[in-house]
Order: sequence, then structure tokens, then C-alpha cells
Amino acid sequence: MNTPRLETERLILRKFTEDDMDDLYLLLSDEEVNTFLPWYPVKNLEETKAFYEARYAANYEKAHAYDYAVCLKENNVPVGYVNVKMDDSYDLGYGLRREFWRRGIMTEAAGAVTAQLKRDGIPYITATHDVNNPRSGGVMQRIGMTYQYSYEELVQPKNVLVTFRMYQKNLDGNHDRVYRKYWNVSEVHFV
Repeated sequence: MNTPRLETERLILRKFTEDDMDDLYLLLSDEEVNTFLPWYPVKNLEETKAFYEARYAANYEKAHAYDYAVCLKENNVPVGYVNVKMDDSYDLGYGLRREFWRRGIMTEAAGAVTAQLKRDGIPYITATHDVNNPRSGGVMQRIGMTYQYSYEELVQPKNVLVTFRMYQKNLDGNHDRVYRKYWNVSEVHFV
């Protein structure tokens, strides 16, 4: 299954398309939205399209991809994104345009994607947030993720040392599993 379309009470979660570049630009160019993300804000539509090609179009070619445009049902216009890496971390990531913060949109979207992952047999998900961005951790908690540990990482290309909090939700009933890769590769880690 490749990015199955999802609907919630207020949202449509679908693939980004080339028609979404203006809206994707609004999301990716906002410095405040991108403060805690590993990449720099885009500066123009050319950079937006390059980001789309590298991060979305390339993943949509794969057999399994969970890379969603988060759209309001009323107009099907992207206001955010949710994605899950298809490696052993099953890392959940998300972003939302600033004017839509504090409305429960990301919790609703991430919850819908998590439910789809469970239906598709994905065993667990992880997610991390910068300790200076506790609101992101709030989304993780509201969708049932549990704090596991913290670790330091030098984030590129920004070259900033960040302390991350790692959350996990096991979807297959194995409640004892803890994804340890971040712990194992970081010299500084703690609970």
C-alpha cells in the first residue's frame, strides 16, 4: 500500500501533488514552523519543488510510503504534513502551518496515520522532539506514545547539538520493545 488516502472528521490526508507547490511553500518557508526541523526554510518555489521531488515524489515511487499532505476537508488545501520513515525506526514526523497551531489538527492527523500503520501491520512507531519544543511531545503523548529516553545528536545541515526526547508506541502488542538505535549511537543518553 503506497500512501493510502485517509479521512478524519475534519481532515483529508493524501499525497502531495505538483499542484500543491504554493501551499507547500507556505509551510516550508516559515522560519518559526521550521525552527526545530533539521532543514533550513526554503527561499522560493524552485527550492520547494526540489524538496517535493526529493522527499515526496521519490517516496511515492516506493512500494510502501506514508507521506501525507494534511488538508482541511473544507477545501482540500495542504496546511501540514505527516510522514513515517520506512526504515527500522518507523519515525513519525510532522509539521503544520503556524496559523493552524493549537487546534488539534496534528493530533487528529497523526492519530489517523498511526491507525493506518497498525492496520497495515507496522509493529511500532517512534518519534523524537527537541527538548525546547515540548508542544511536539504533546502530540506524541495525545496519540498514545510513551517517553522512552533522551539523547544528544548533532543535527545536520544546521550543525546544532540537540537533546531529543524519544517516544514510542508499539502497535503489535509487544509492550516491552524499546527502539534503542538512538540510545546506542549517542554518547550522551539518559532517561
